[in-house]
Amino acid sequence: MSEQPPAIAGRTVLVAGLGVSGVAAARVLLDRQARVLLTDAAQPPAVTELTGAGATWLGALEALPDGVDLVVTSPGWRPDAPLLADAAARGVEVIGEPELAWRLRVPGPDGTPAPWLAVTGTNGKTTTVTMLETVLTAAGRRAVAAGNVGRPLVEVVTALADDGSPAYDVIAVELSSFQLHWSSSLAPAAAAVLNVADDHTDWHGSFAAYRDAKARILERSPVAVADAGDPVAAGLVAGHPGRVTVTLGEPAPGQLGVRAGVLVDRAFAADPGGEVLMARADLPVPGPHNTVNALAAAALARAAGVPAEAVELGLAGFTGGAHRNVLVATIDGVDYVDDSKATNPHAAGASLAAYPRVVWIAGGLLKGADVDPLVAAVAPRLAGAVLLGRDRAVVARSLARHAPSVPVVEVASGNDGAVDADRPDAETAMTRVVAAAATLARPGDTVLLAPAAASMDVFRDYGHRGRAFADAVRALR
Repeated sequence: MSEQPPAIAGRTVLVAGLGVSGVAAARVLLDRQARVLLTDAAQPPAVTELTGAGATWLGALEALPDGVDLVVTSPGWRPDAPLLADAAARGVEVIGEPELAWRLRVPGPDGTPAPWLAVTGTNGKTTTVTMLETVLTAAGRRAVAAGNVGRPLVEVVTALADDGSPAYDVIAVELSSFQLHWSSSLAPAAAAVLNVADDHTDWHGSFAAYRDAKARILERSPVAVADAGDPVAAGLVAGHPGRVTVTLGEPAPGQLGVRAGVLVDRAFAADPGGEVLMARADLPVPGPHNTVNALAAAALARAAGVPAEAVELGLAGFTGGAHRNVLVATIDGVDYVDDSKATNPHAAGASLAAYPRVVWIAGGLLKGADVDPLVAAVAPRLAGAVLLGRDRAVVARSLARHAPSVPVVEVASGNDGAVDADRPDAETAMTRVVAAAATLARPGDTVLLAPAAASMDVFRDYGHRGRAFADAVRALR
């Protein structure tokens, strides 16, 4: 490789947490000739590879070893973890993998690294960033979606093409509040906060701290995008000199919105009246929330100079992500839709708003979130509800208050609150849930898995929950 960056080469870096991003960070740090130390609660298989490449495994730690210059932490580690608290007390910098990636970006032929177009929000991040990737690709850019969406940023920013230049022209970056908490110098070319709702306060300590972590994405970005319909997100960009907002209504100057069923750009268009992007009906994913996501992706792409034609081509070809409003099957006139990724009330509300009459499958780990506002808002749409998971009784009580005429079925699982990774009762429980929903639905209804809760009480993760739902629906046939 070329000469190593002096900020990393020869420094002692402790990688705390060896999930996907931690392992990727350790590999890149070793390649950059850092002295790499490794710690985690248990020893994962990747330790063998990393120690073979020169890293040192220290096992579980609660105090910072002497001589450490920098800590790169997993996003799952809370700031009050003893090791991280000790690092802070000693004045040793703690950063996340995205911040490390920002510092290790490889310059292109013009001397500048590939720009980042960054997205955060309580919900819609992955959909928006993958929409953005498809639009950038349609524009002929060498683009990739990375970050919280799955692929570690340190891998992307150090990837090289055959000629030794950076592999990508532009990077669509998804950032969580955890990742942003541990970031200090990120400066995306354009950044979006889609929405900010009550979530992850157990990690951040308060809603204000969670909101402020989201706001970090905007601090050094010349373009700040937000949904005008979300009061918190709109408030975060209100005083920004590069403010751009998106709306489901007629766009004003500085906005992207919807005019007579057409997506229109009045923020980046040369014509003050706006430039047509695409017909809303040609957007292949349903729901007002996905229209907002598409507008936000378009805004970031337009900020990067992408023409309207590429926006239309990319968005029209977007297929959506797994477990995000995916139509599994239509049986006896009833649509069965998997939105297992709706793991909090805000996401579930957006999903429910996309369908006029719903048999709602909900429940799981609410993480302290209040479901009353959601249930009160969606009650008129509900044809029935089937509840599963540890906190199903909380949802049932809310339904009794706000939708007393809606039939409710509760399904118990032998795994409620369990931690067994095999979870032998999960599929059986979901089969009972889907069967109960089928009895409540009539032709024209949608049976919607939008749990408003996390999944780990019954399932391994939201993907396991979604797959169990899809299997149970197919079994109805």
